[in-house]
Amino acid sequence: MSSVYDTVEPSVVDEEMLQKAVEEQGPQGQAGRIARDEGVQYHEVCQLCLDYRNILKIDHLWQFTSLTKLQLDNNIIEKIEGLERLTNLVWLDLSFNKIEVIEGLDTLVKLEDLSLYHNRISIIENMDSLQKLHVLSLGNNLLRDLDNVVYLRKFKNLRTLNLAGNPLCKESNYKVFIAAHFPELVYLDFRILDKQTREEALSKYQVVINDMRKEDLLELKALDVKRRDEEELQLHKDAFVEFLNGPYLFESMYADDTEAVKLAYLPGFSLTLLLTFQSQMVALCMQVFEMGLEQHHRRKAEVSCFFECSLEAVRENQQKATELVAAFESCRREVSLTFAQCRDLENNHNERLQEIAVAALDKAAANELEEDMPEGEQLPFFDKDTVMNAVSASHDIHLLKIDKREDELVTRINSWMTVLMKSIQDAEGKRNRKRISEIHHYIDYVKTQLDEVTLHRTL
Repeated sequence: MSSVYDTVEPSVVDEEMLQKAVEEQGPQGQAGRIARDEGVQYHEVCQLCLDYRNILKIDHLWQFTSLTKLQLDNNIIEKIEGLERLTNLVWLDLSFNKIEVIEGLDTLVKLEDLSLYHNRISIIENMDSLQKLHVLSLGNNLLRDLDNVVYLRKFKNLRTLNLAGNPLCKESNYKVFIAAHFPELVYLDFRILDKQTREEALSKYQVVINDMRKEDLLELKALDVKRRDEEELQLHKDAFVEFLNGPYLFESMYADDTEAVKLAYLPGFSLTLLLTFQSQMVALCMQVFEMGLEQHHRRKAEVSCFFECSLEAVRENQQKATELVAAFESCRREVSLTFAQCRDLENNHNERLQEIAVAALDKAAANELEEDMPEGEQLPFFDKDTVMNAVSASHDIHLLKIDKREDELVTRINSWMTVLMKSIQDAEGKRNRKRISEIHHYIDYVKTQLDEVTLHRTL
């Protein structure tokens, strides 16, 4: 797979190369001169061709965030890299290079057409995120394992596949194997998969096809469950109350509480006490959770209503915004009150724990303890400072967890409100600027008409 470029000095994608390419491929004539005078805006470029430049390393493309088409064919690229920020890419050509491993494509989730033709690839891998892939060319590589091609079955939109020129194509059942495993494929190696090949595939691989259909069905069900779970979690996140619909906060309070295990051995401490505390804490968390979901649905309706109204009257929108802010402030205060109840509940629990600890210490001092402590815990544990410090440390950890969760919820609520208000202000500012621009254009037009009238009168 050598080429004439092997004798030319390798190059790296740098600023000079990019600017030259953008200028060459951008607007020409007067439009091109204006673009050069104003400066090249890489983030606005949608297509870029960097072929036949003896490029060894892909670099400096992070600013081209609007790129939908990128040509890097006919270079000497050895590694796919530097494409992470090009998340809008739909078409990518890396053919005629020296790439050995498929990698660095994880963020290109919009990619539909990918060419890796004429490289040194021996394994099809690392493409899981390319779910929109429609056309894939892997011809003239080093692919030997026909079973490895089955990896591509995960791409449900794949309709065109080129594998010509790979060692695996020499397998006697190559074409039939592909037809059996890819029933939705239309073109294979630049030719339409004919009816005869499909019928032969169905006959030869009937058992395999039935198994694949069962696997596909199970996979679809699993994906559906996963999708529903993700949608539900996202709903909870949008409402800022994820993991508040259960014992998650309570469990996190005790996860970092190293003193809780020791305090559980205090005479008078019971499992009932802990379970009651847990039950009450979970109930309060559920209260916040349900309140958050309710407010989220109300918030969505109000925001939707707000933006619909903005098309009718700015004055009405401003009133809606005021109501939305007031409603949000009310919700925020209600959430704060509920978390205050969580703190009160923890304080009451701590006071009860202190009473138990003091009583246990008094009994220990009078040698009146009836319950045996675990071996090795009695003497150091019944030191007054040790016991009370343990109670205090446990209490501090619990309060910290509650405060942290409340701060997180309130911070995200405030952030959402800030972003919302800014978007409203920006939209209003944009509308005003557009209106002002229209007025200026109209004034200029009227001035021009007046000037023409004055000129005619003078003549």
